Amino acid sequence: MSAIKPAALSRLKQGGKTSTASVVRSQSLRSVKLREHALAYAFLLPSLALFAVFLFYPLFKSVYLSLHLTDPRGRIAAYVGLDNFKELFASELFYKSLGATLSFTAWTVPTGIAAALLLAALSYRPMRGIKTFRFIFSLPVAISVGTGSVIWMMLFHPTLGTLNYLLTVVGLPPVQWLTDPSWAMLSISIMTVWMNLGFTYIVLLSGLQSIPEDIGESAKIDGAGPIRAFFRIMLPLVSPSLFFSAIVSVIGAFQSFGQIHILTKGGPMNSTDVMVFHIYREAFVNFRFGSGSAMALVLFAIVFLLTIIQFRFLERKVHYQ
Repeated sequence: MSAIKPAALSRLKQGGKTSTASVVRSQSLRSVKLREHALAYAFLLPSLALFAVFLFYPLFKSVYLSLHLTDPRGRIAAYVGLDNFKELFASELFYKSLGATLSFTAWTVPTGIAAALLLAALSYRPMRGIKTFRFIFSLPVAISVGTGSVIWMMLFHPTLGTLNYLLTVVGLPPVQWLTDPSWAMLSISIMTVWMNLGFTYIVLLSGLQSIPEDIGESAKIDGAGPIRAFFRIMLPLVSPSLFFSAIVSVIGAFQSFGQIHILTKGGPMNSTDVMVFHIYREAFVNFRFGSGSAMALVLFAIVFLLTIIQFRFLERKVHYQ
């Protein structure tokens, strides 16, 4: 027994030292993680502050205003609960505005992506002088909405515009681009497709340039023509860029405001009265901030639902490398 006790005591001491070292090590690792987290949040603090001021506060304020009525000065007058939403869904103008927004989205999103994809397919290969064409195709991304709207306002002018001049040259009658209800939405859509073409073109061009060249060479060796190789091989590989462009384009279409405010102001006969412009007119022209905030929340819900649907169904066709 006397021979066993010293050995047992030594093992106990060694075990105690080991457990103490493990505790100290775990505490030091925990303190390192805490310092890393504190440093990360310190770097994120300016961004979080900007999000809080310009995103979260307006969102909560919109929810608050949507439950109240406001006086002509925009001040809170009375609590009405969900009456603003009931009035909104019973309004014929809301459904006309929703229809105009969906029509605008249908005109601009597929056309813009198809045009950008065509230009990217024609210019993604390295050729002499191709950088000049890439610069020209991506140039609209540097033009603001206001500047682009003024340019197209001059082009759409009924008597002095270039478009009507070209129509008269070929023997066609001039078109009232911005004052005819049957042409106003198409005119706004043409301008929007051109304005968004630069960004979509850059995204798709980057996607095509990221595809390894040996894939195209292998398809050529196997006897595939350029058109078949593009649609069967290149297009599936660029599907992540197409998916991203589709989501961004749909969100941008539902948020379009500047070109409509400058060119048509929702007219003629409410043919271009999209939801964002309707919100602007309801809140900042009629000073009905309650109903305007309710419509803004409905617009947020629609965009959120459409984004989920795109992720649910379109992402299945995306081929990630």
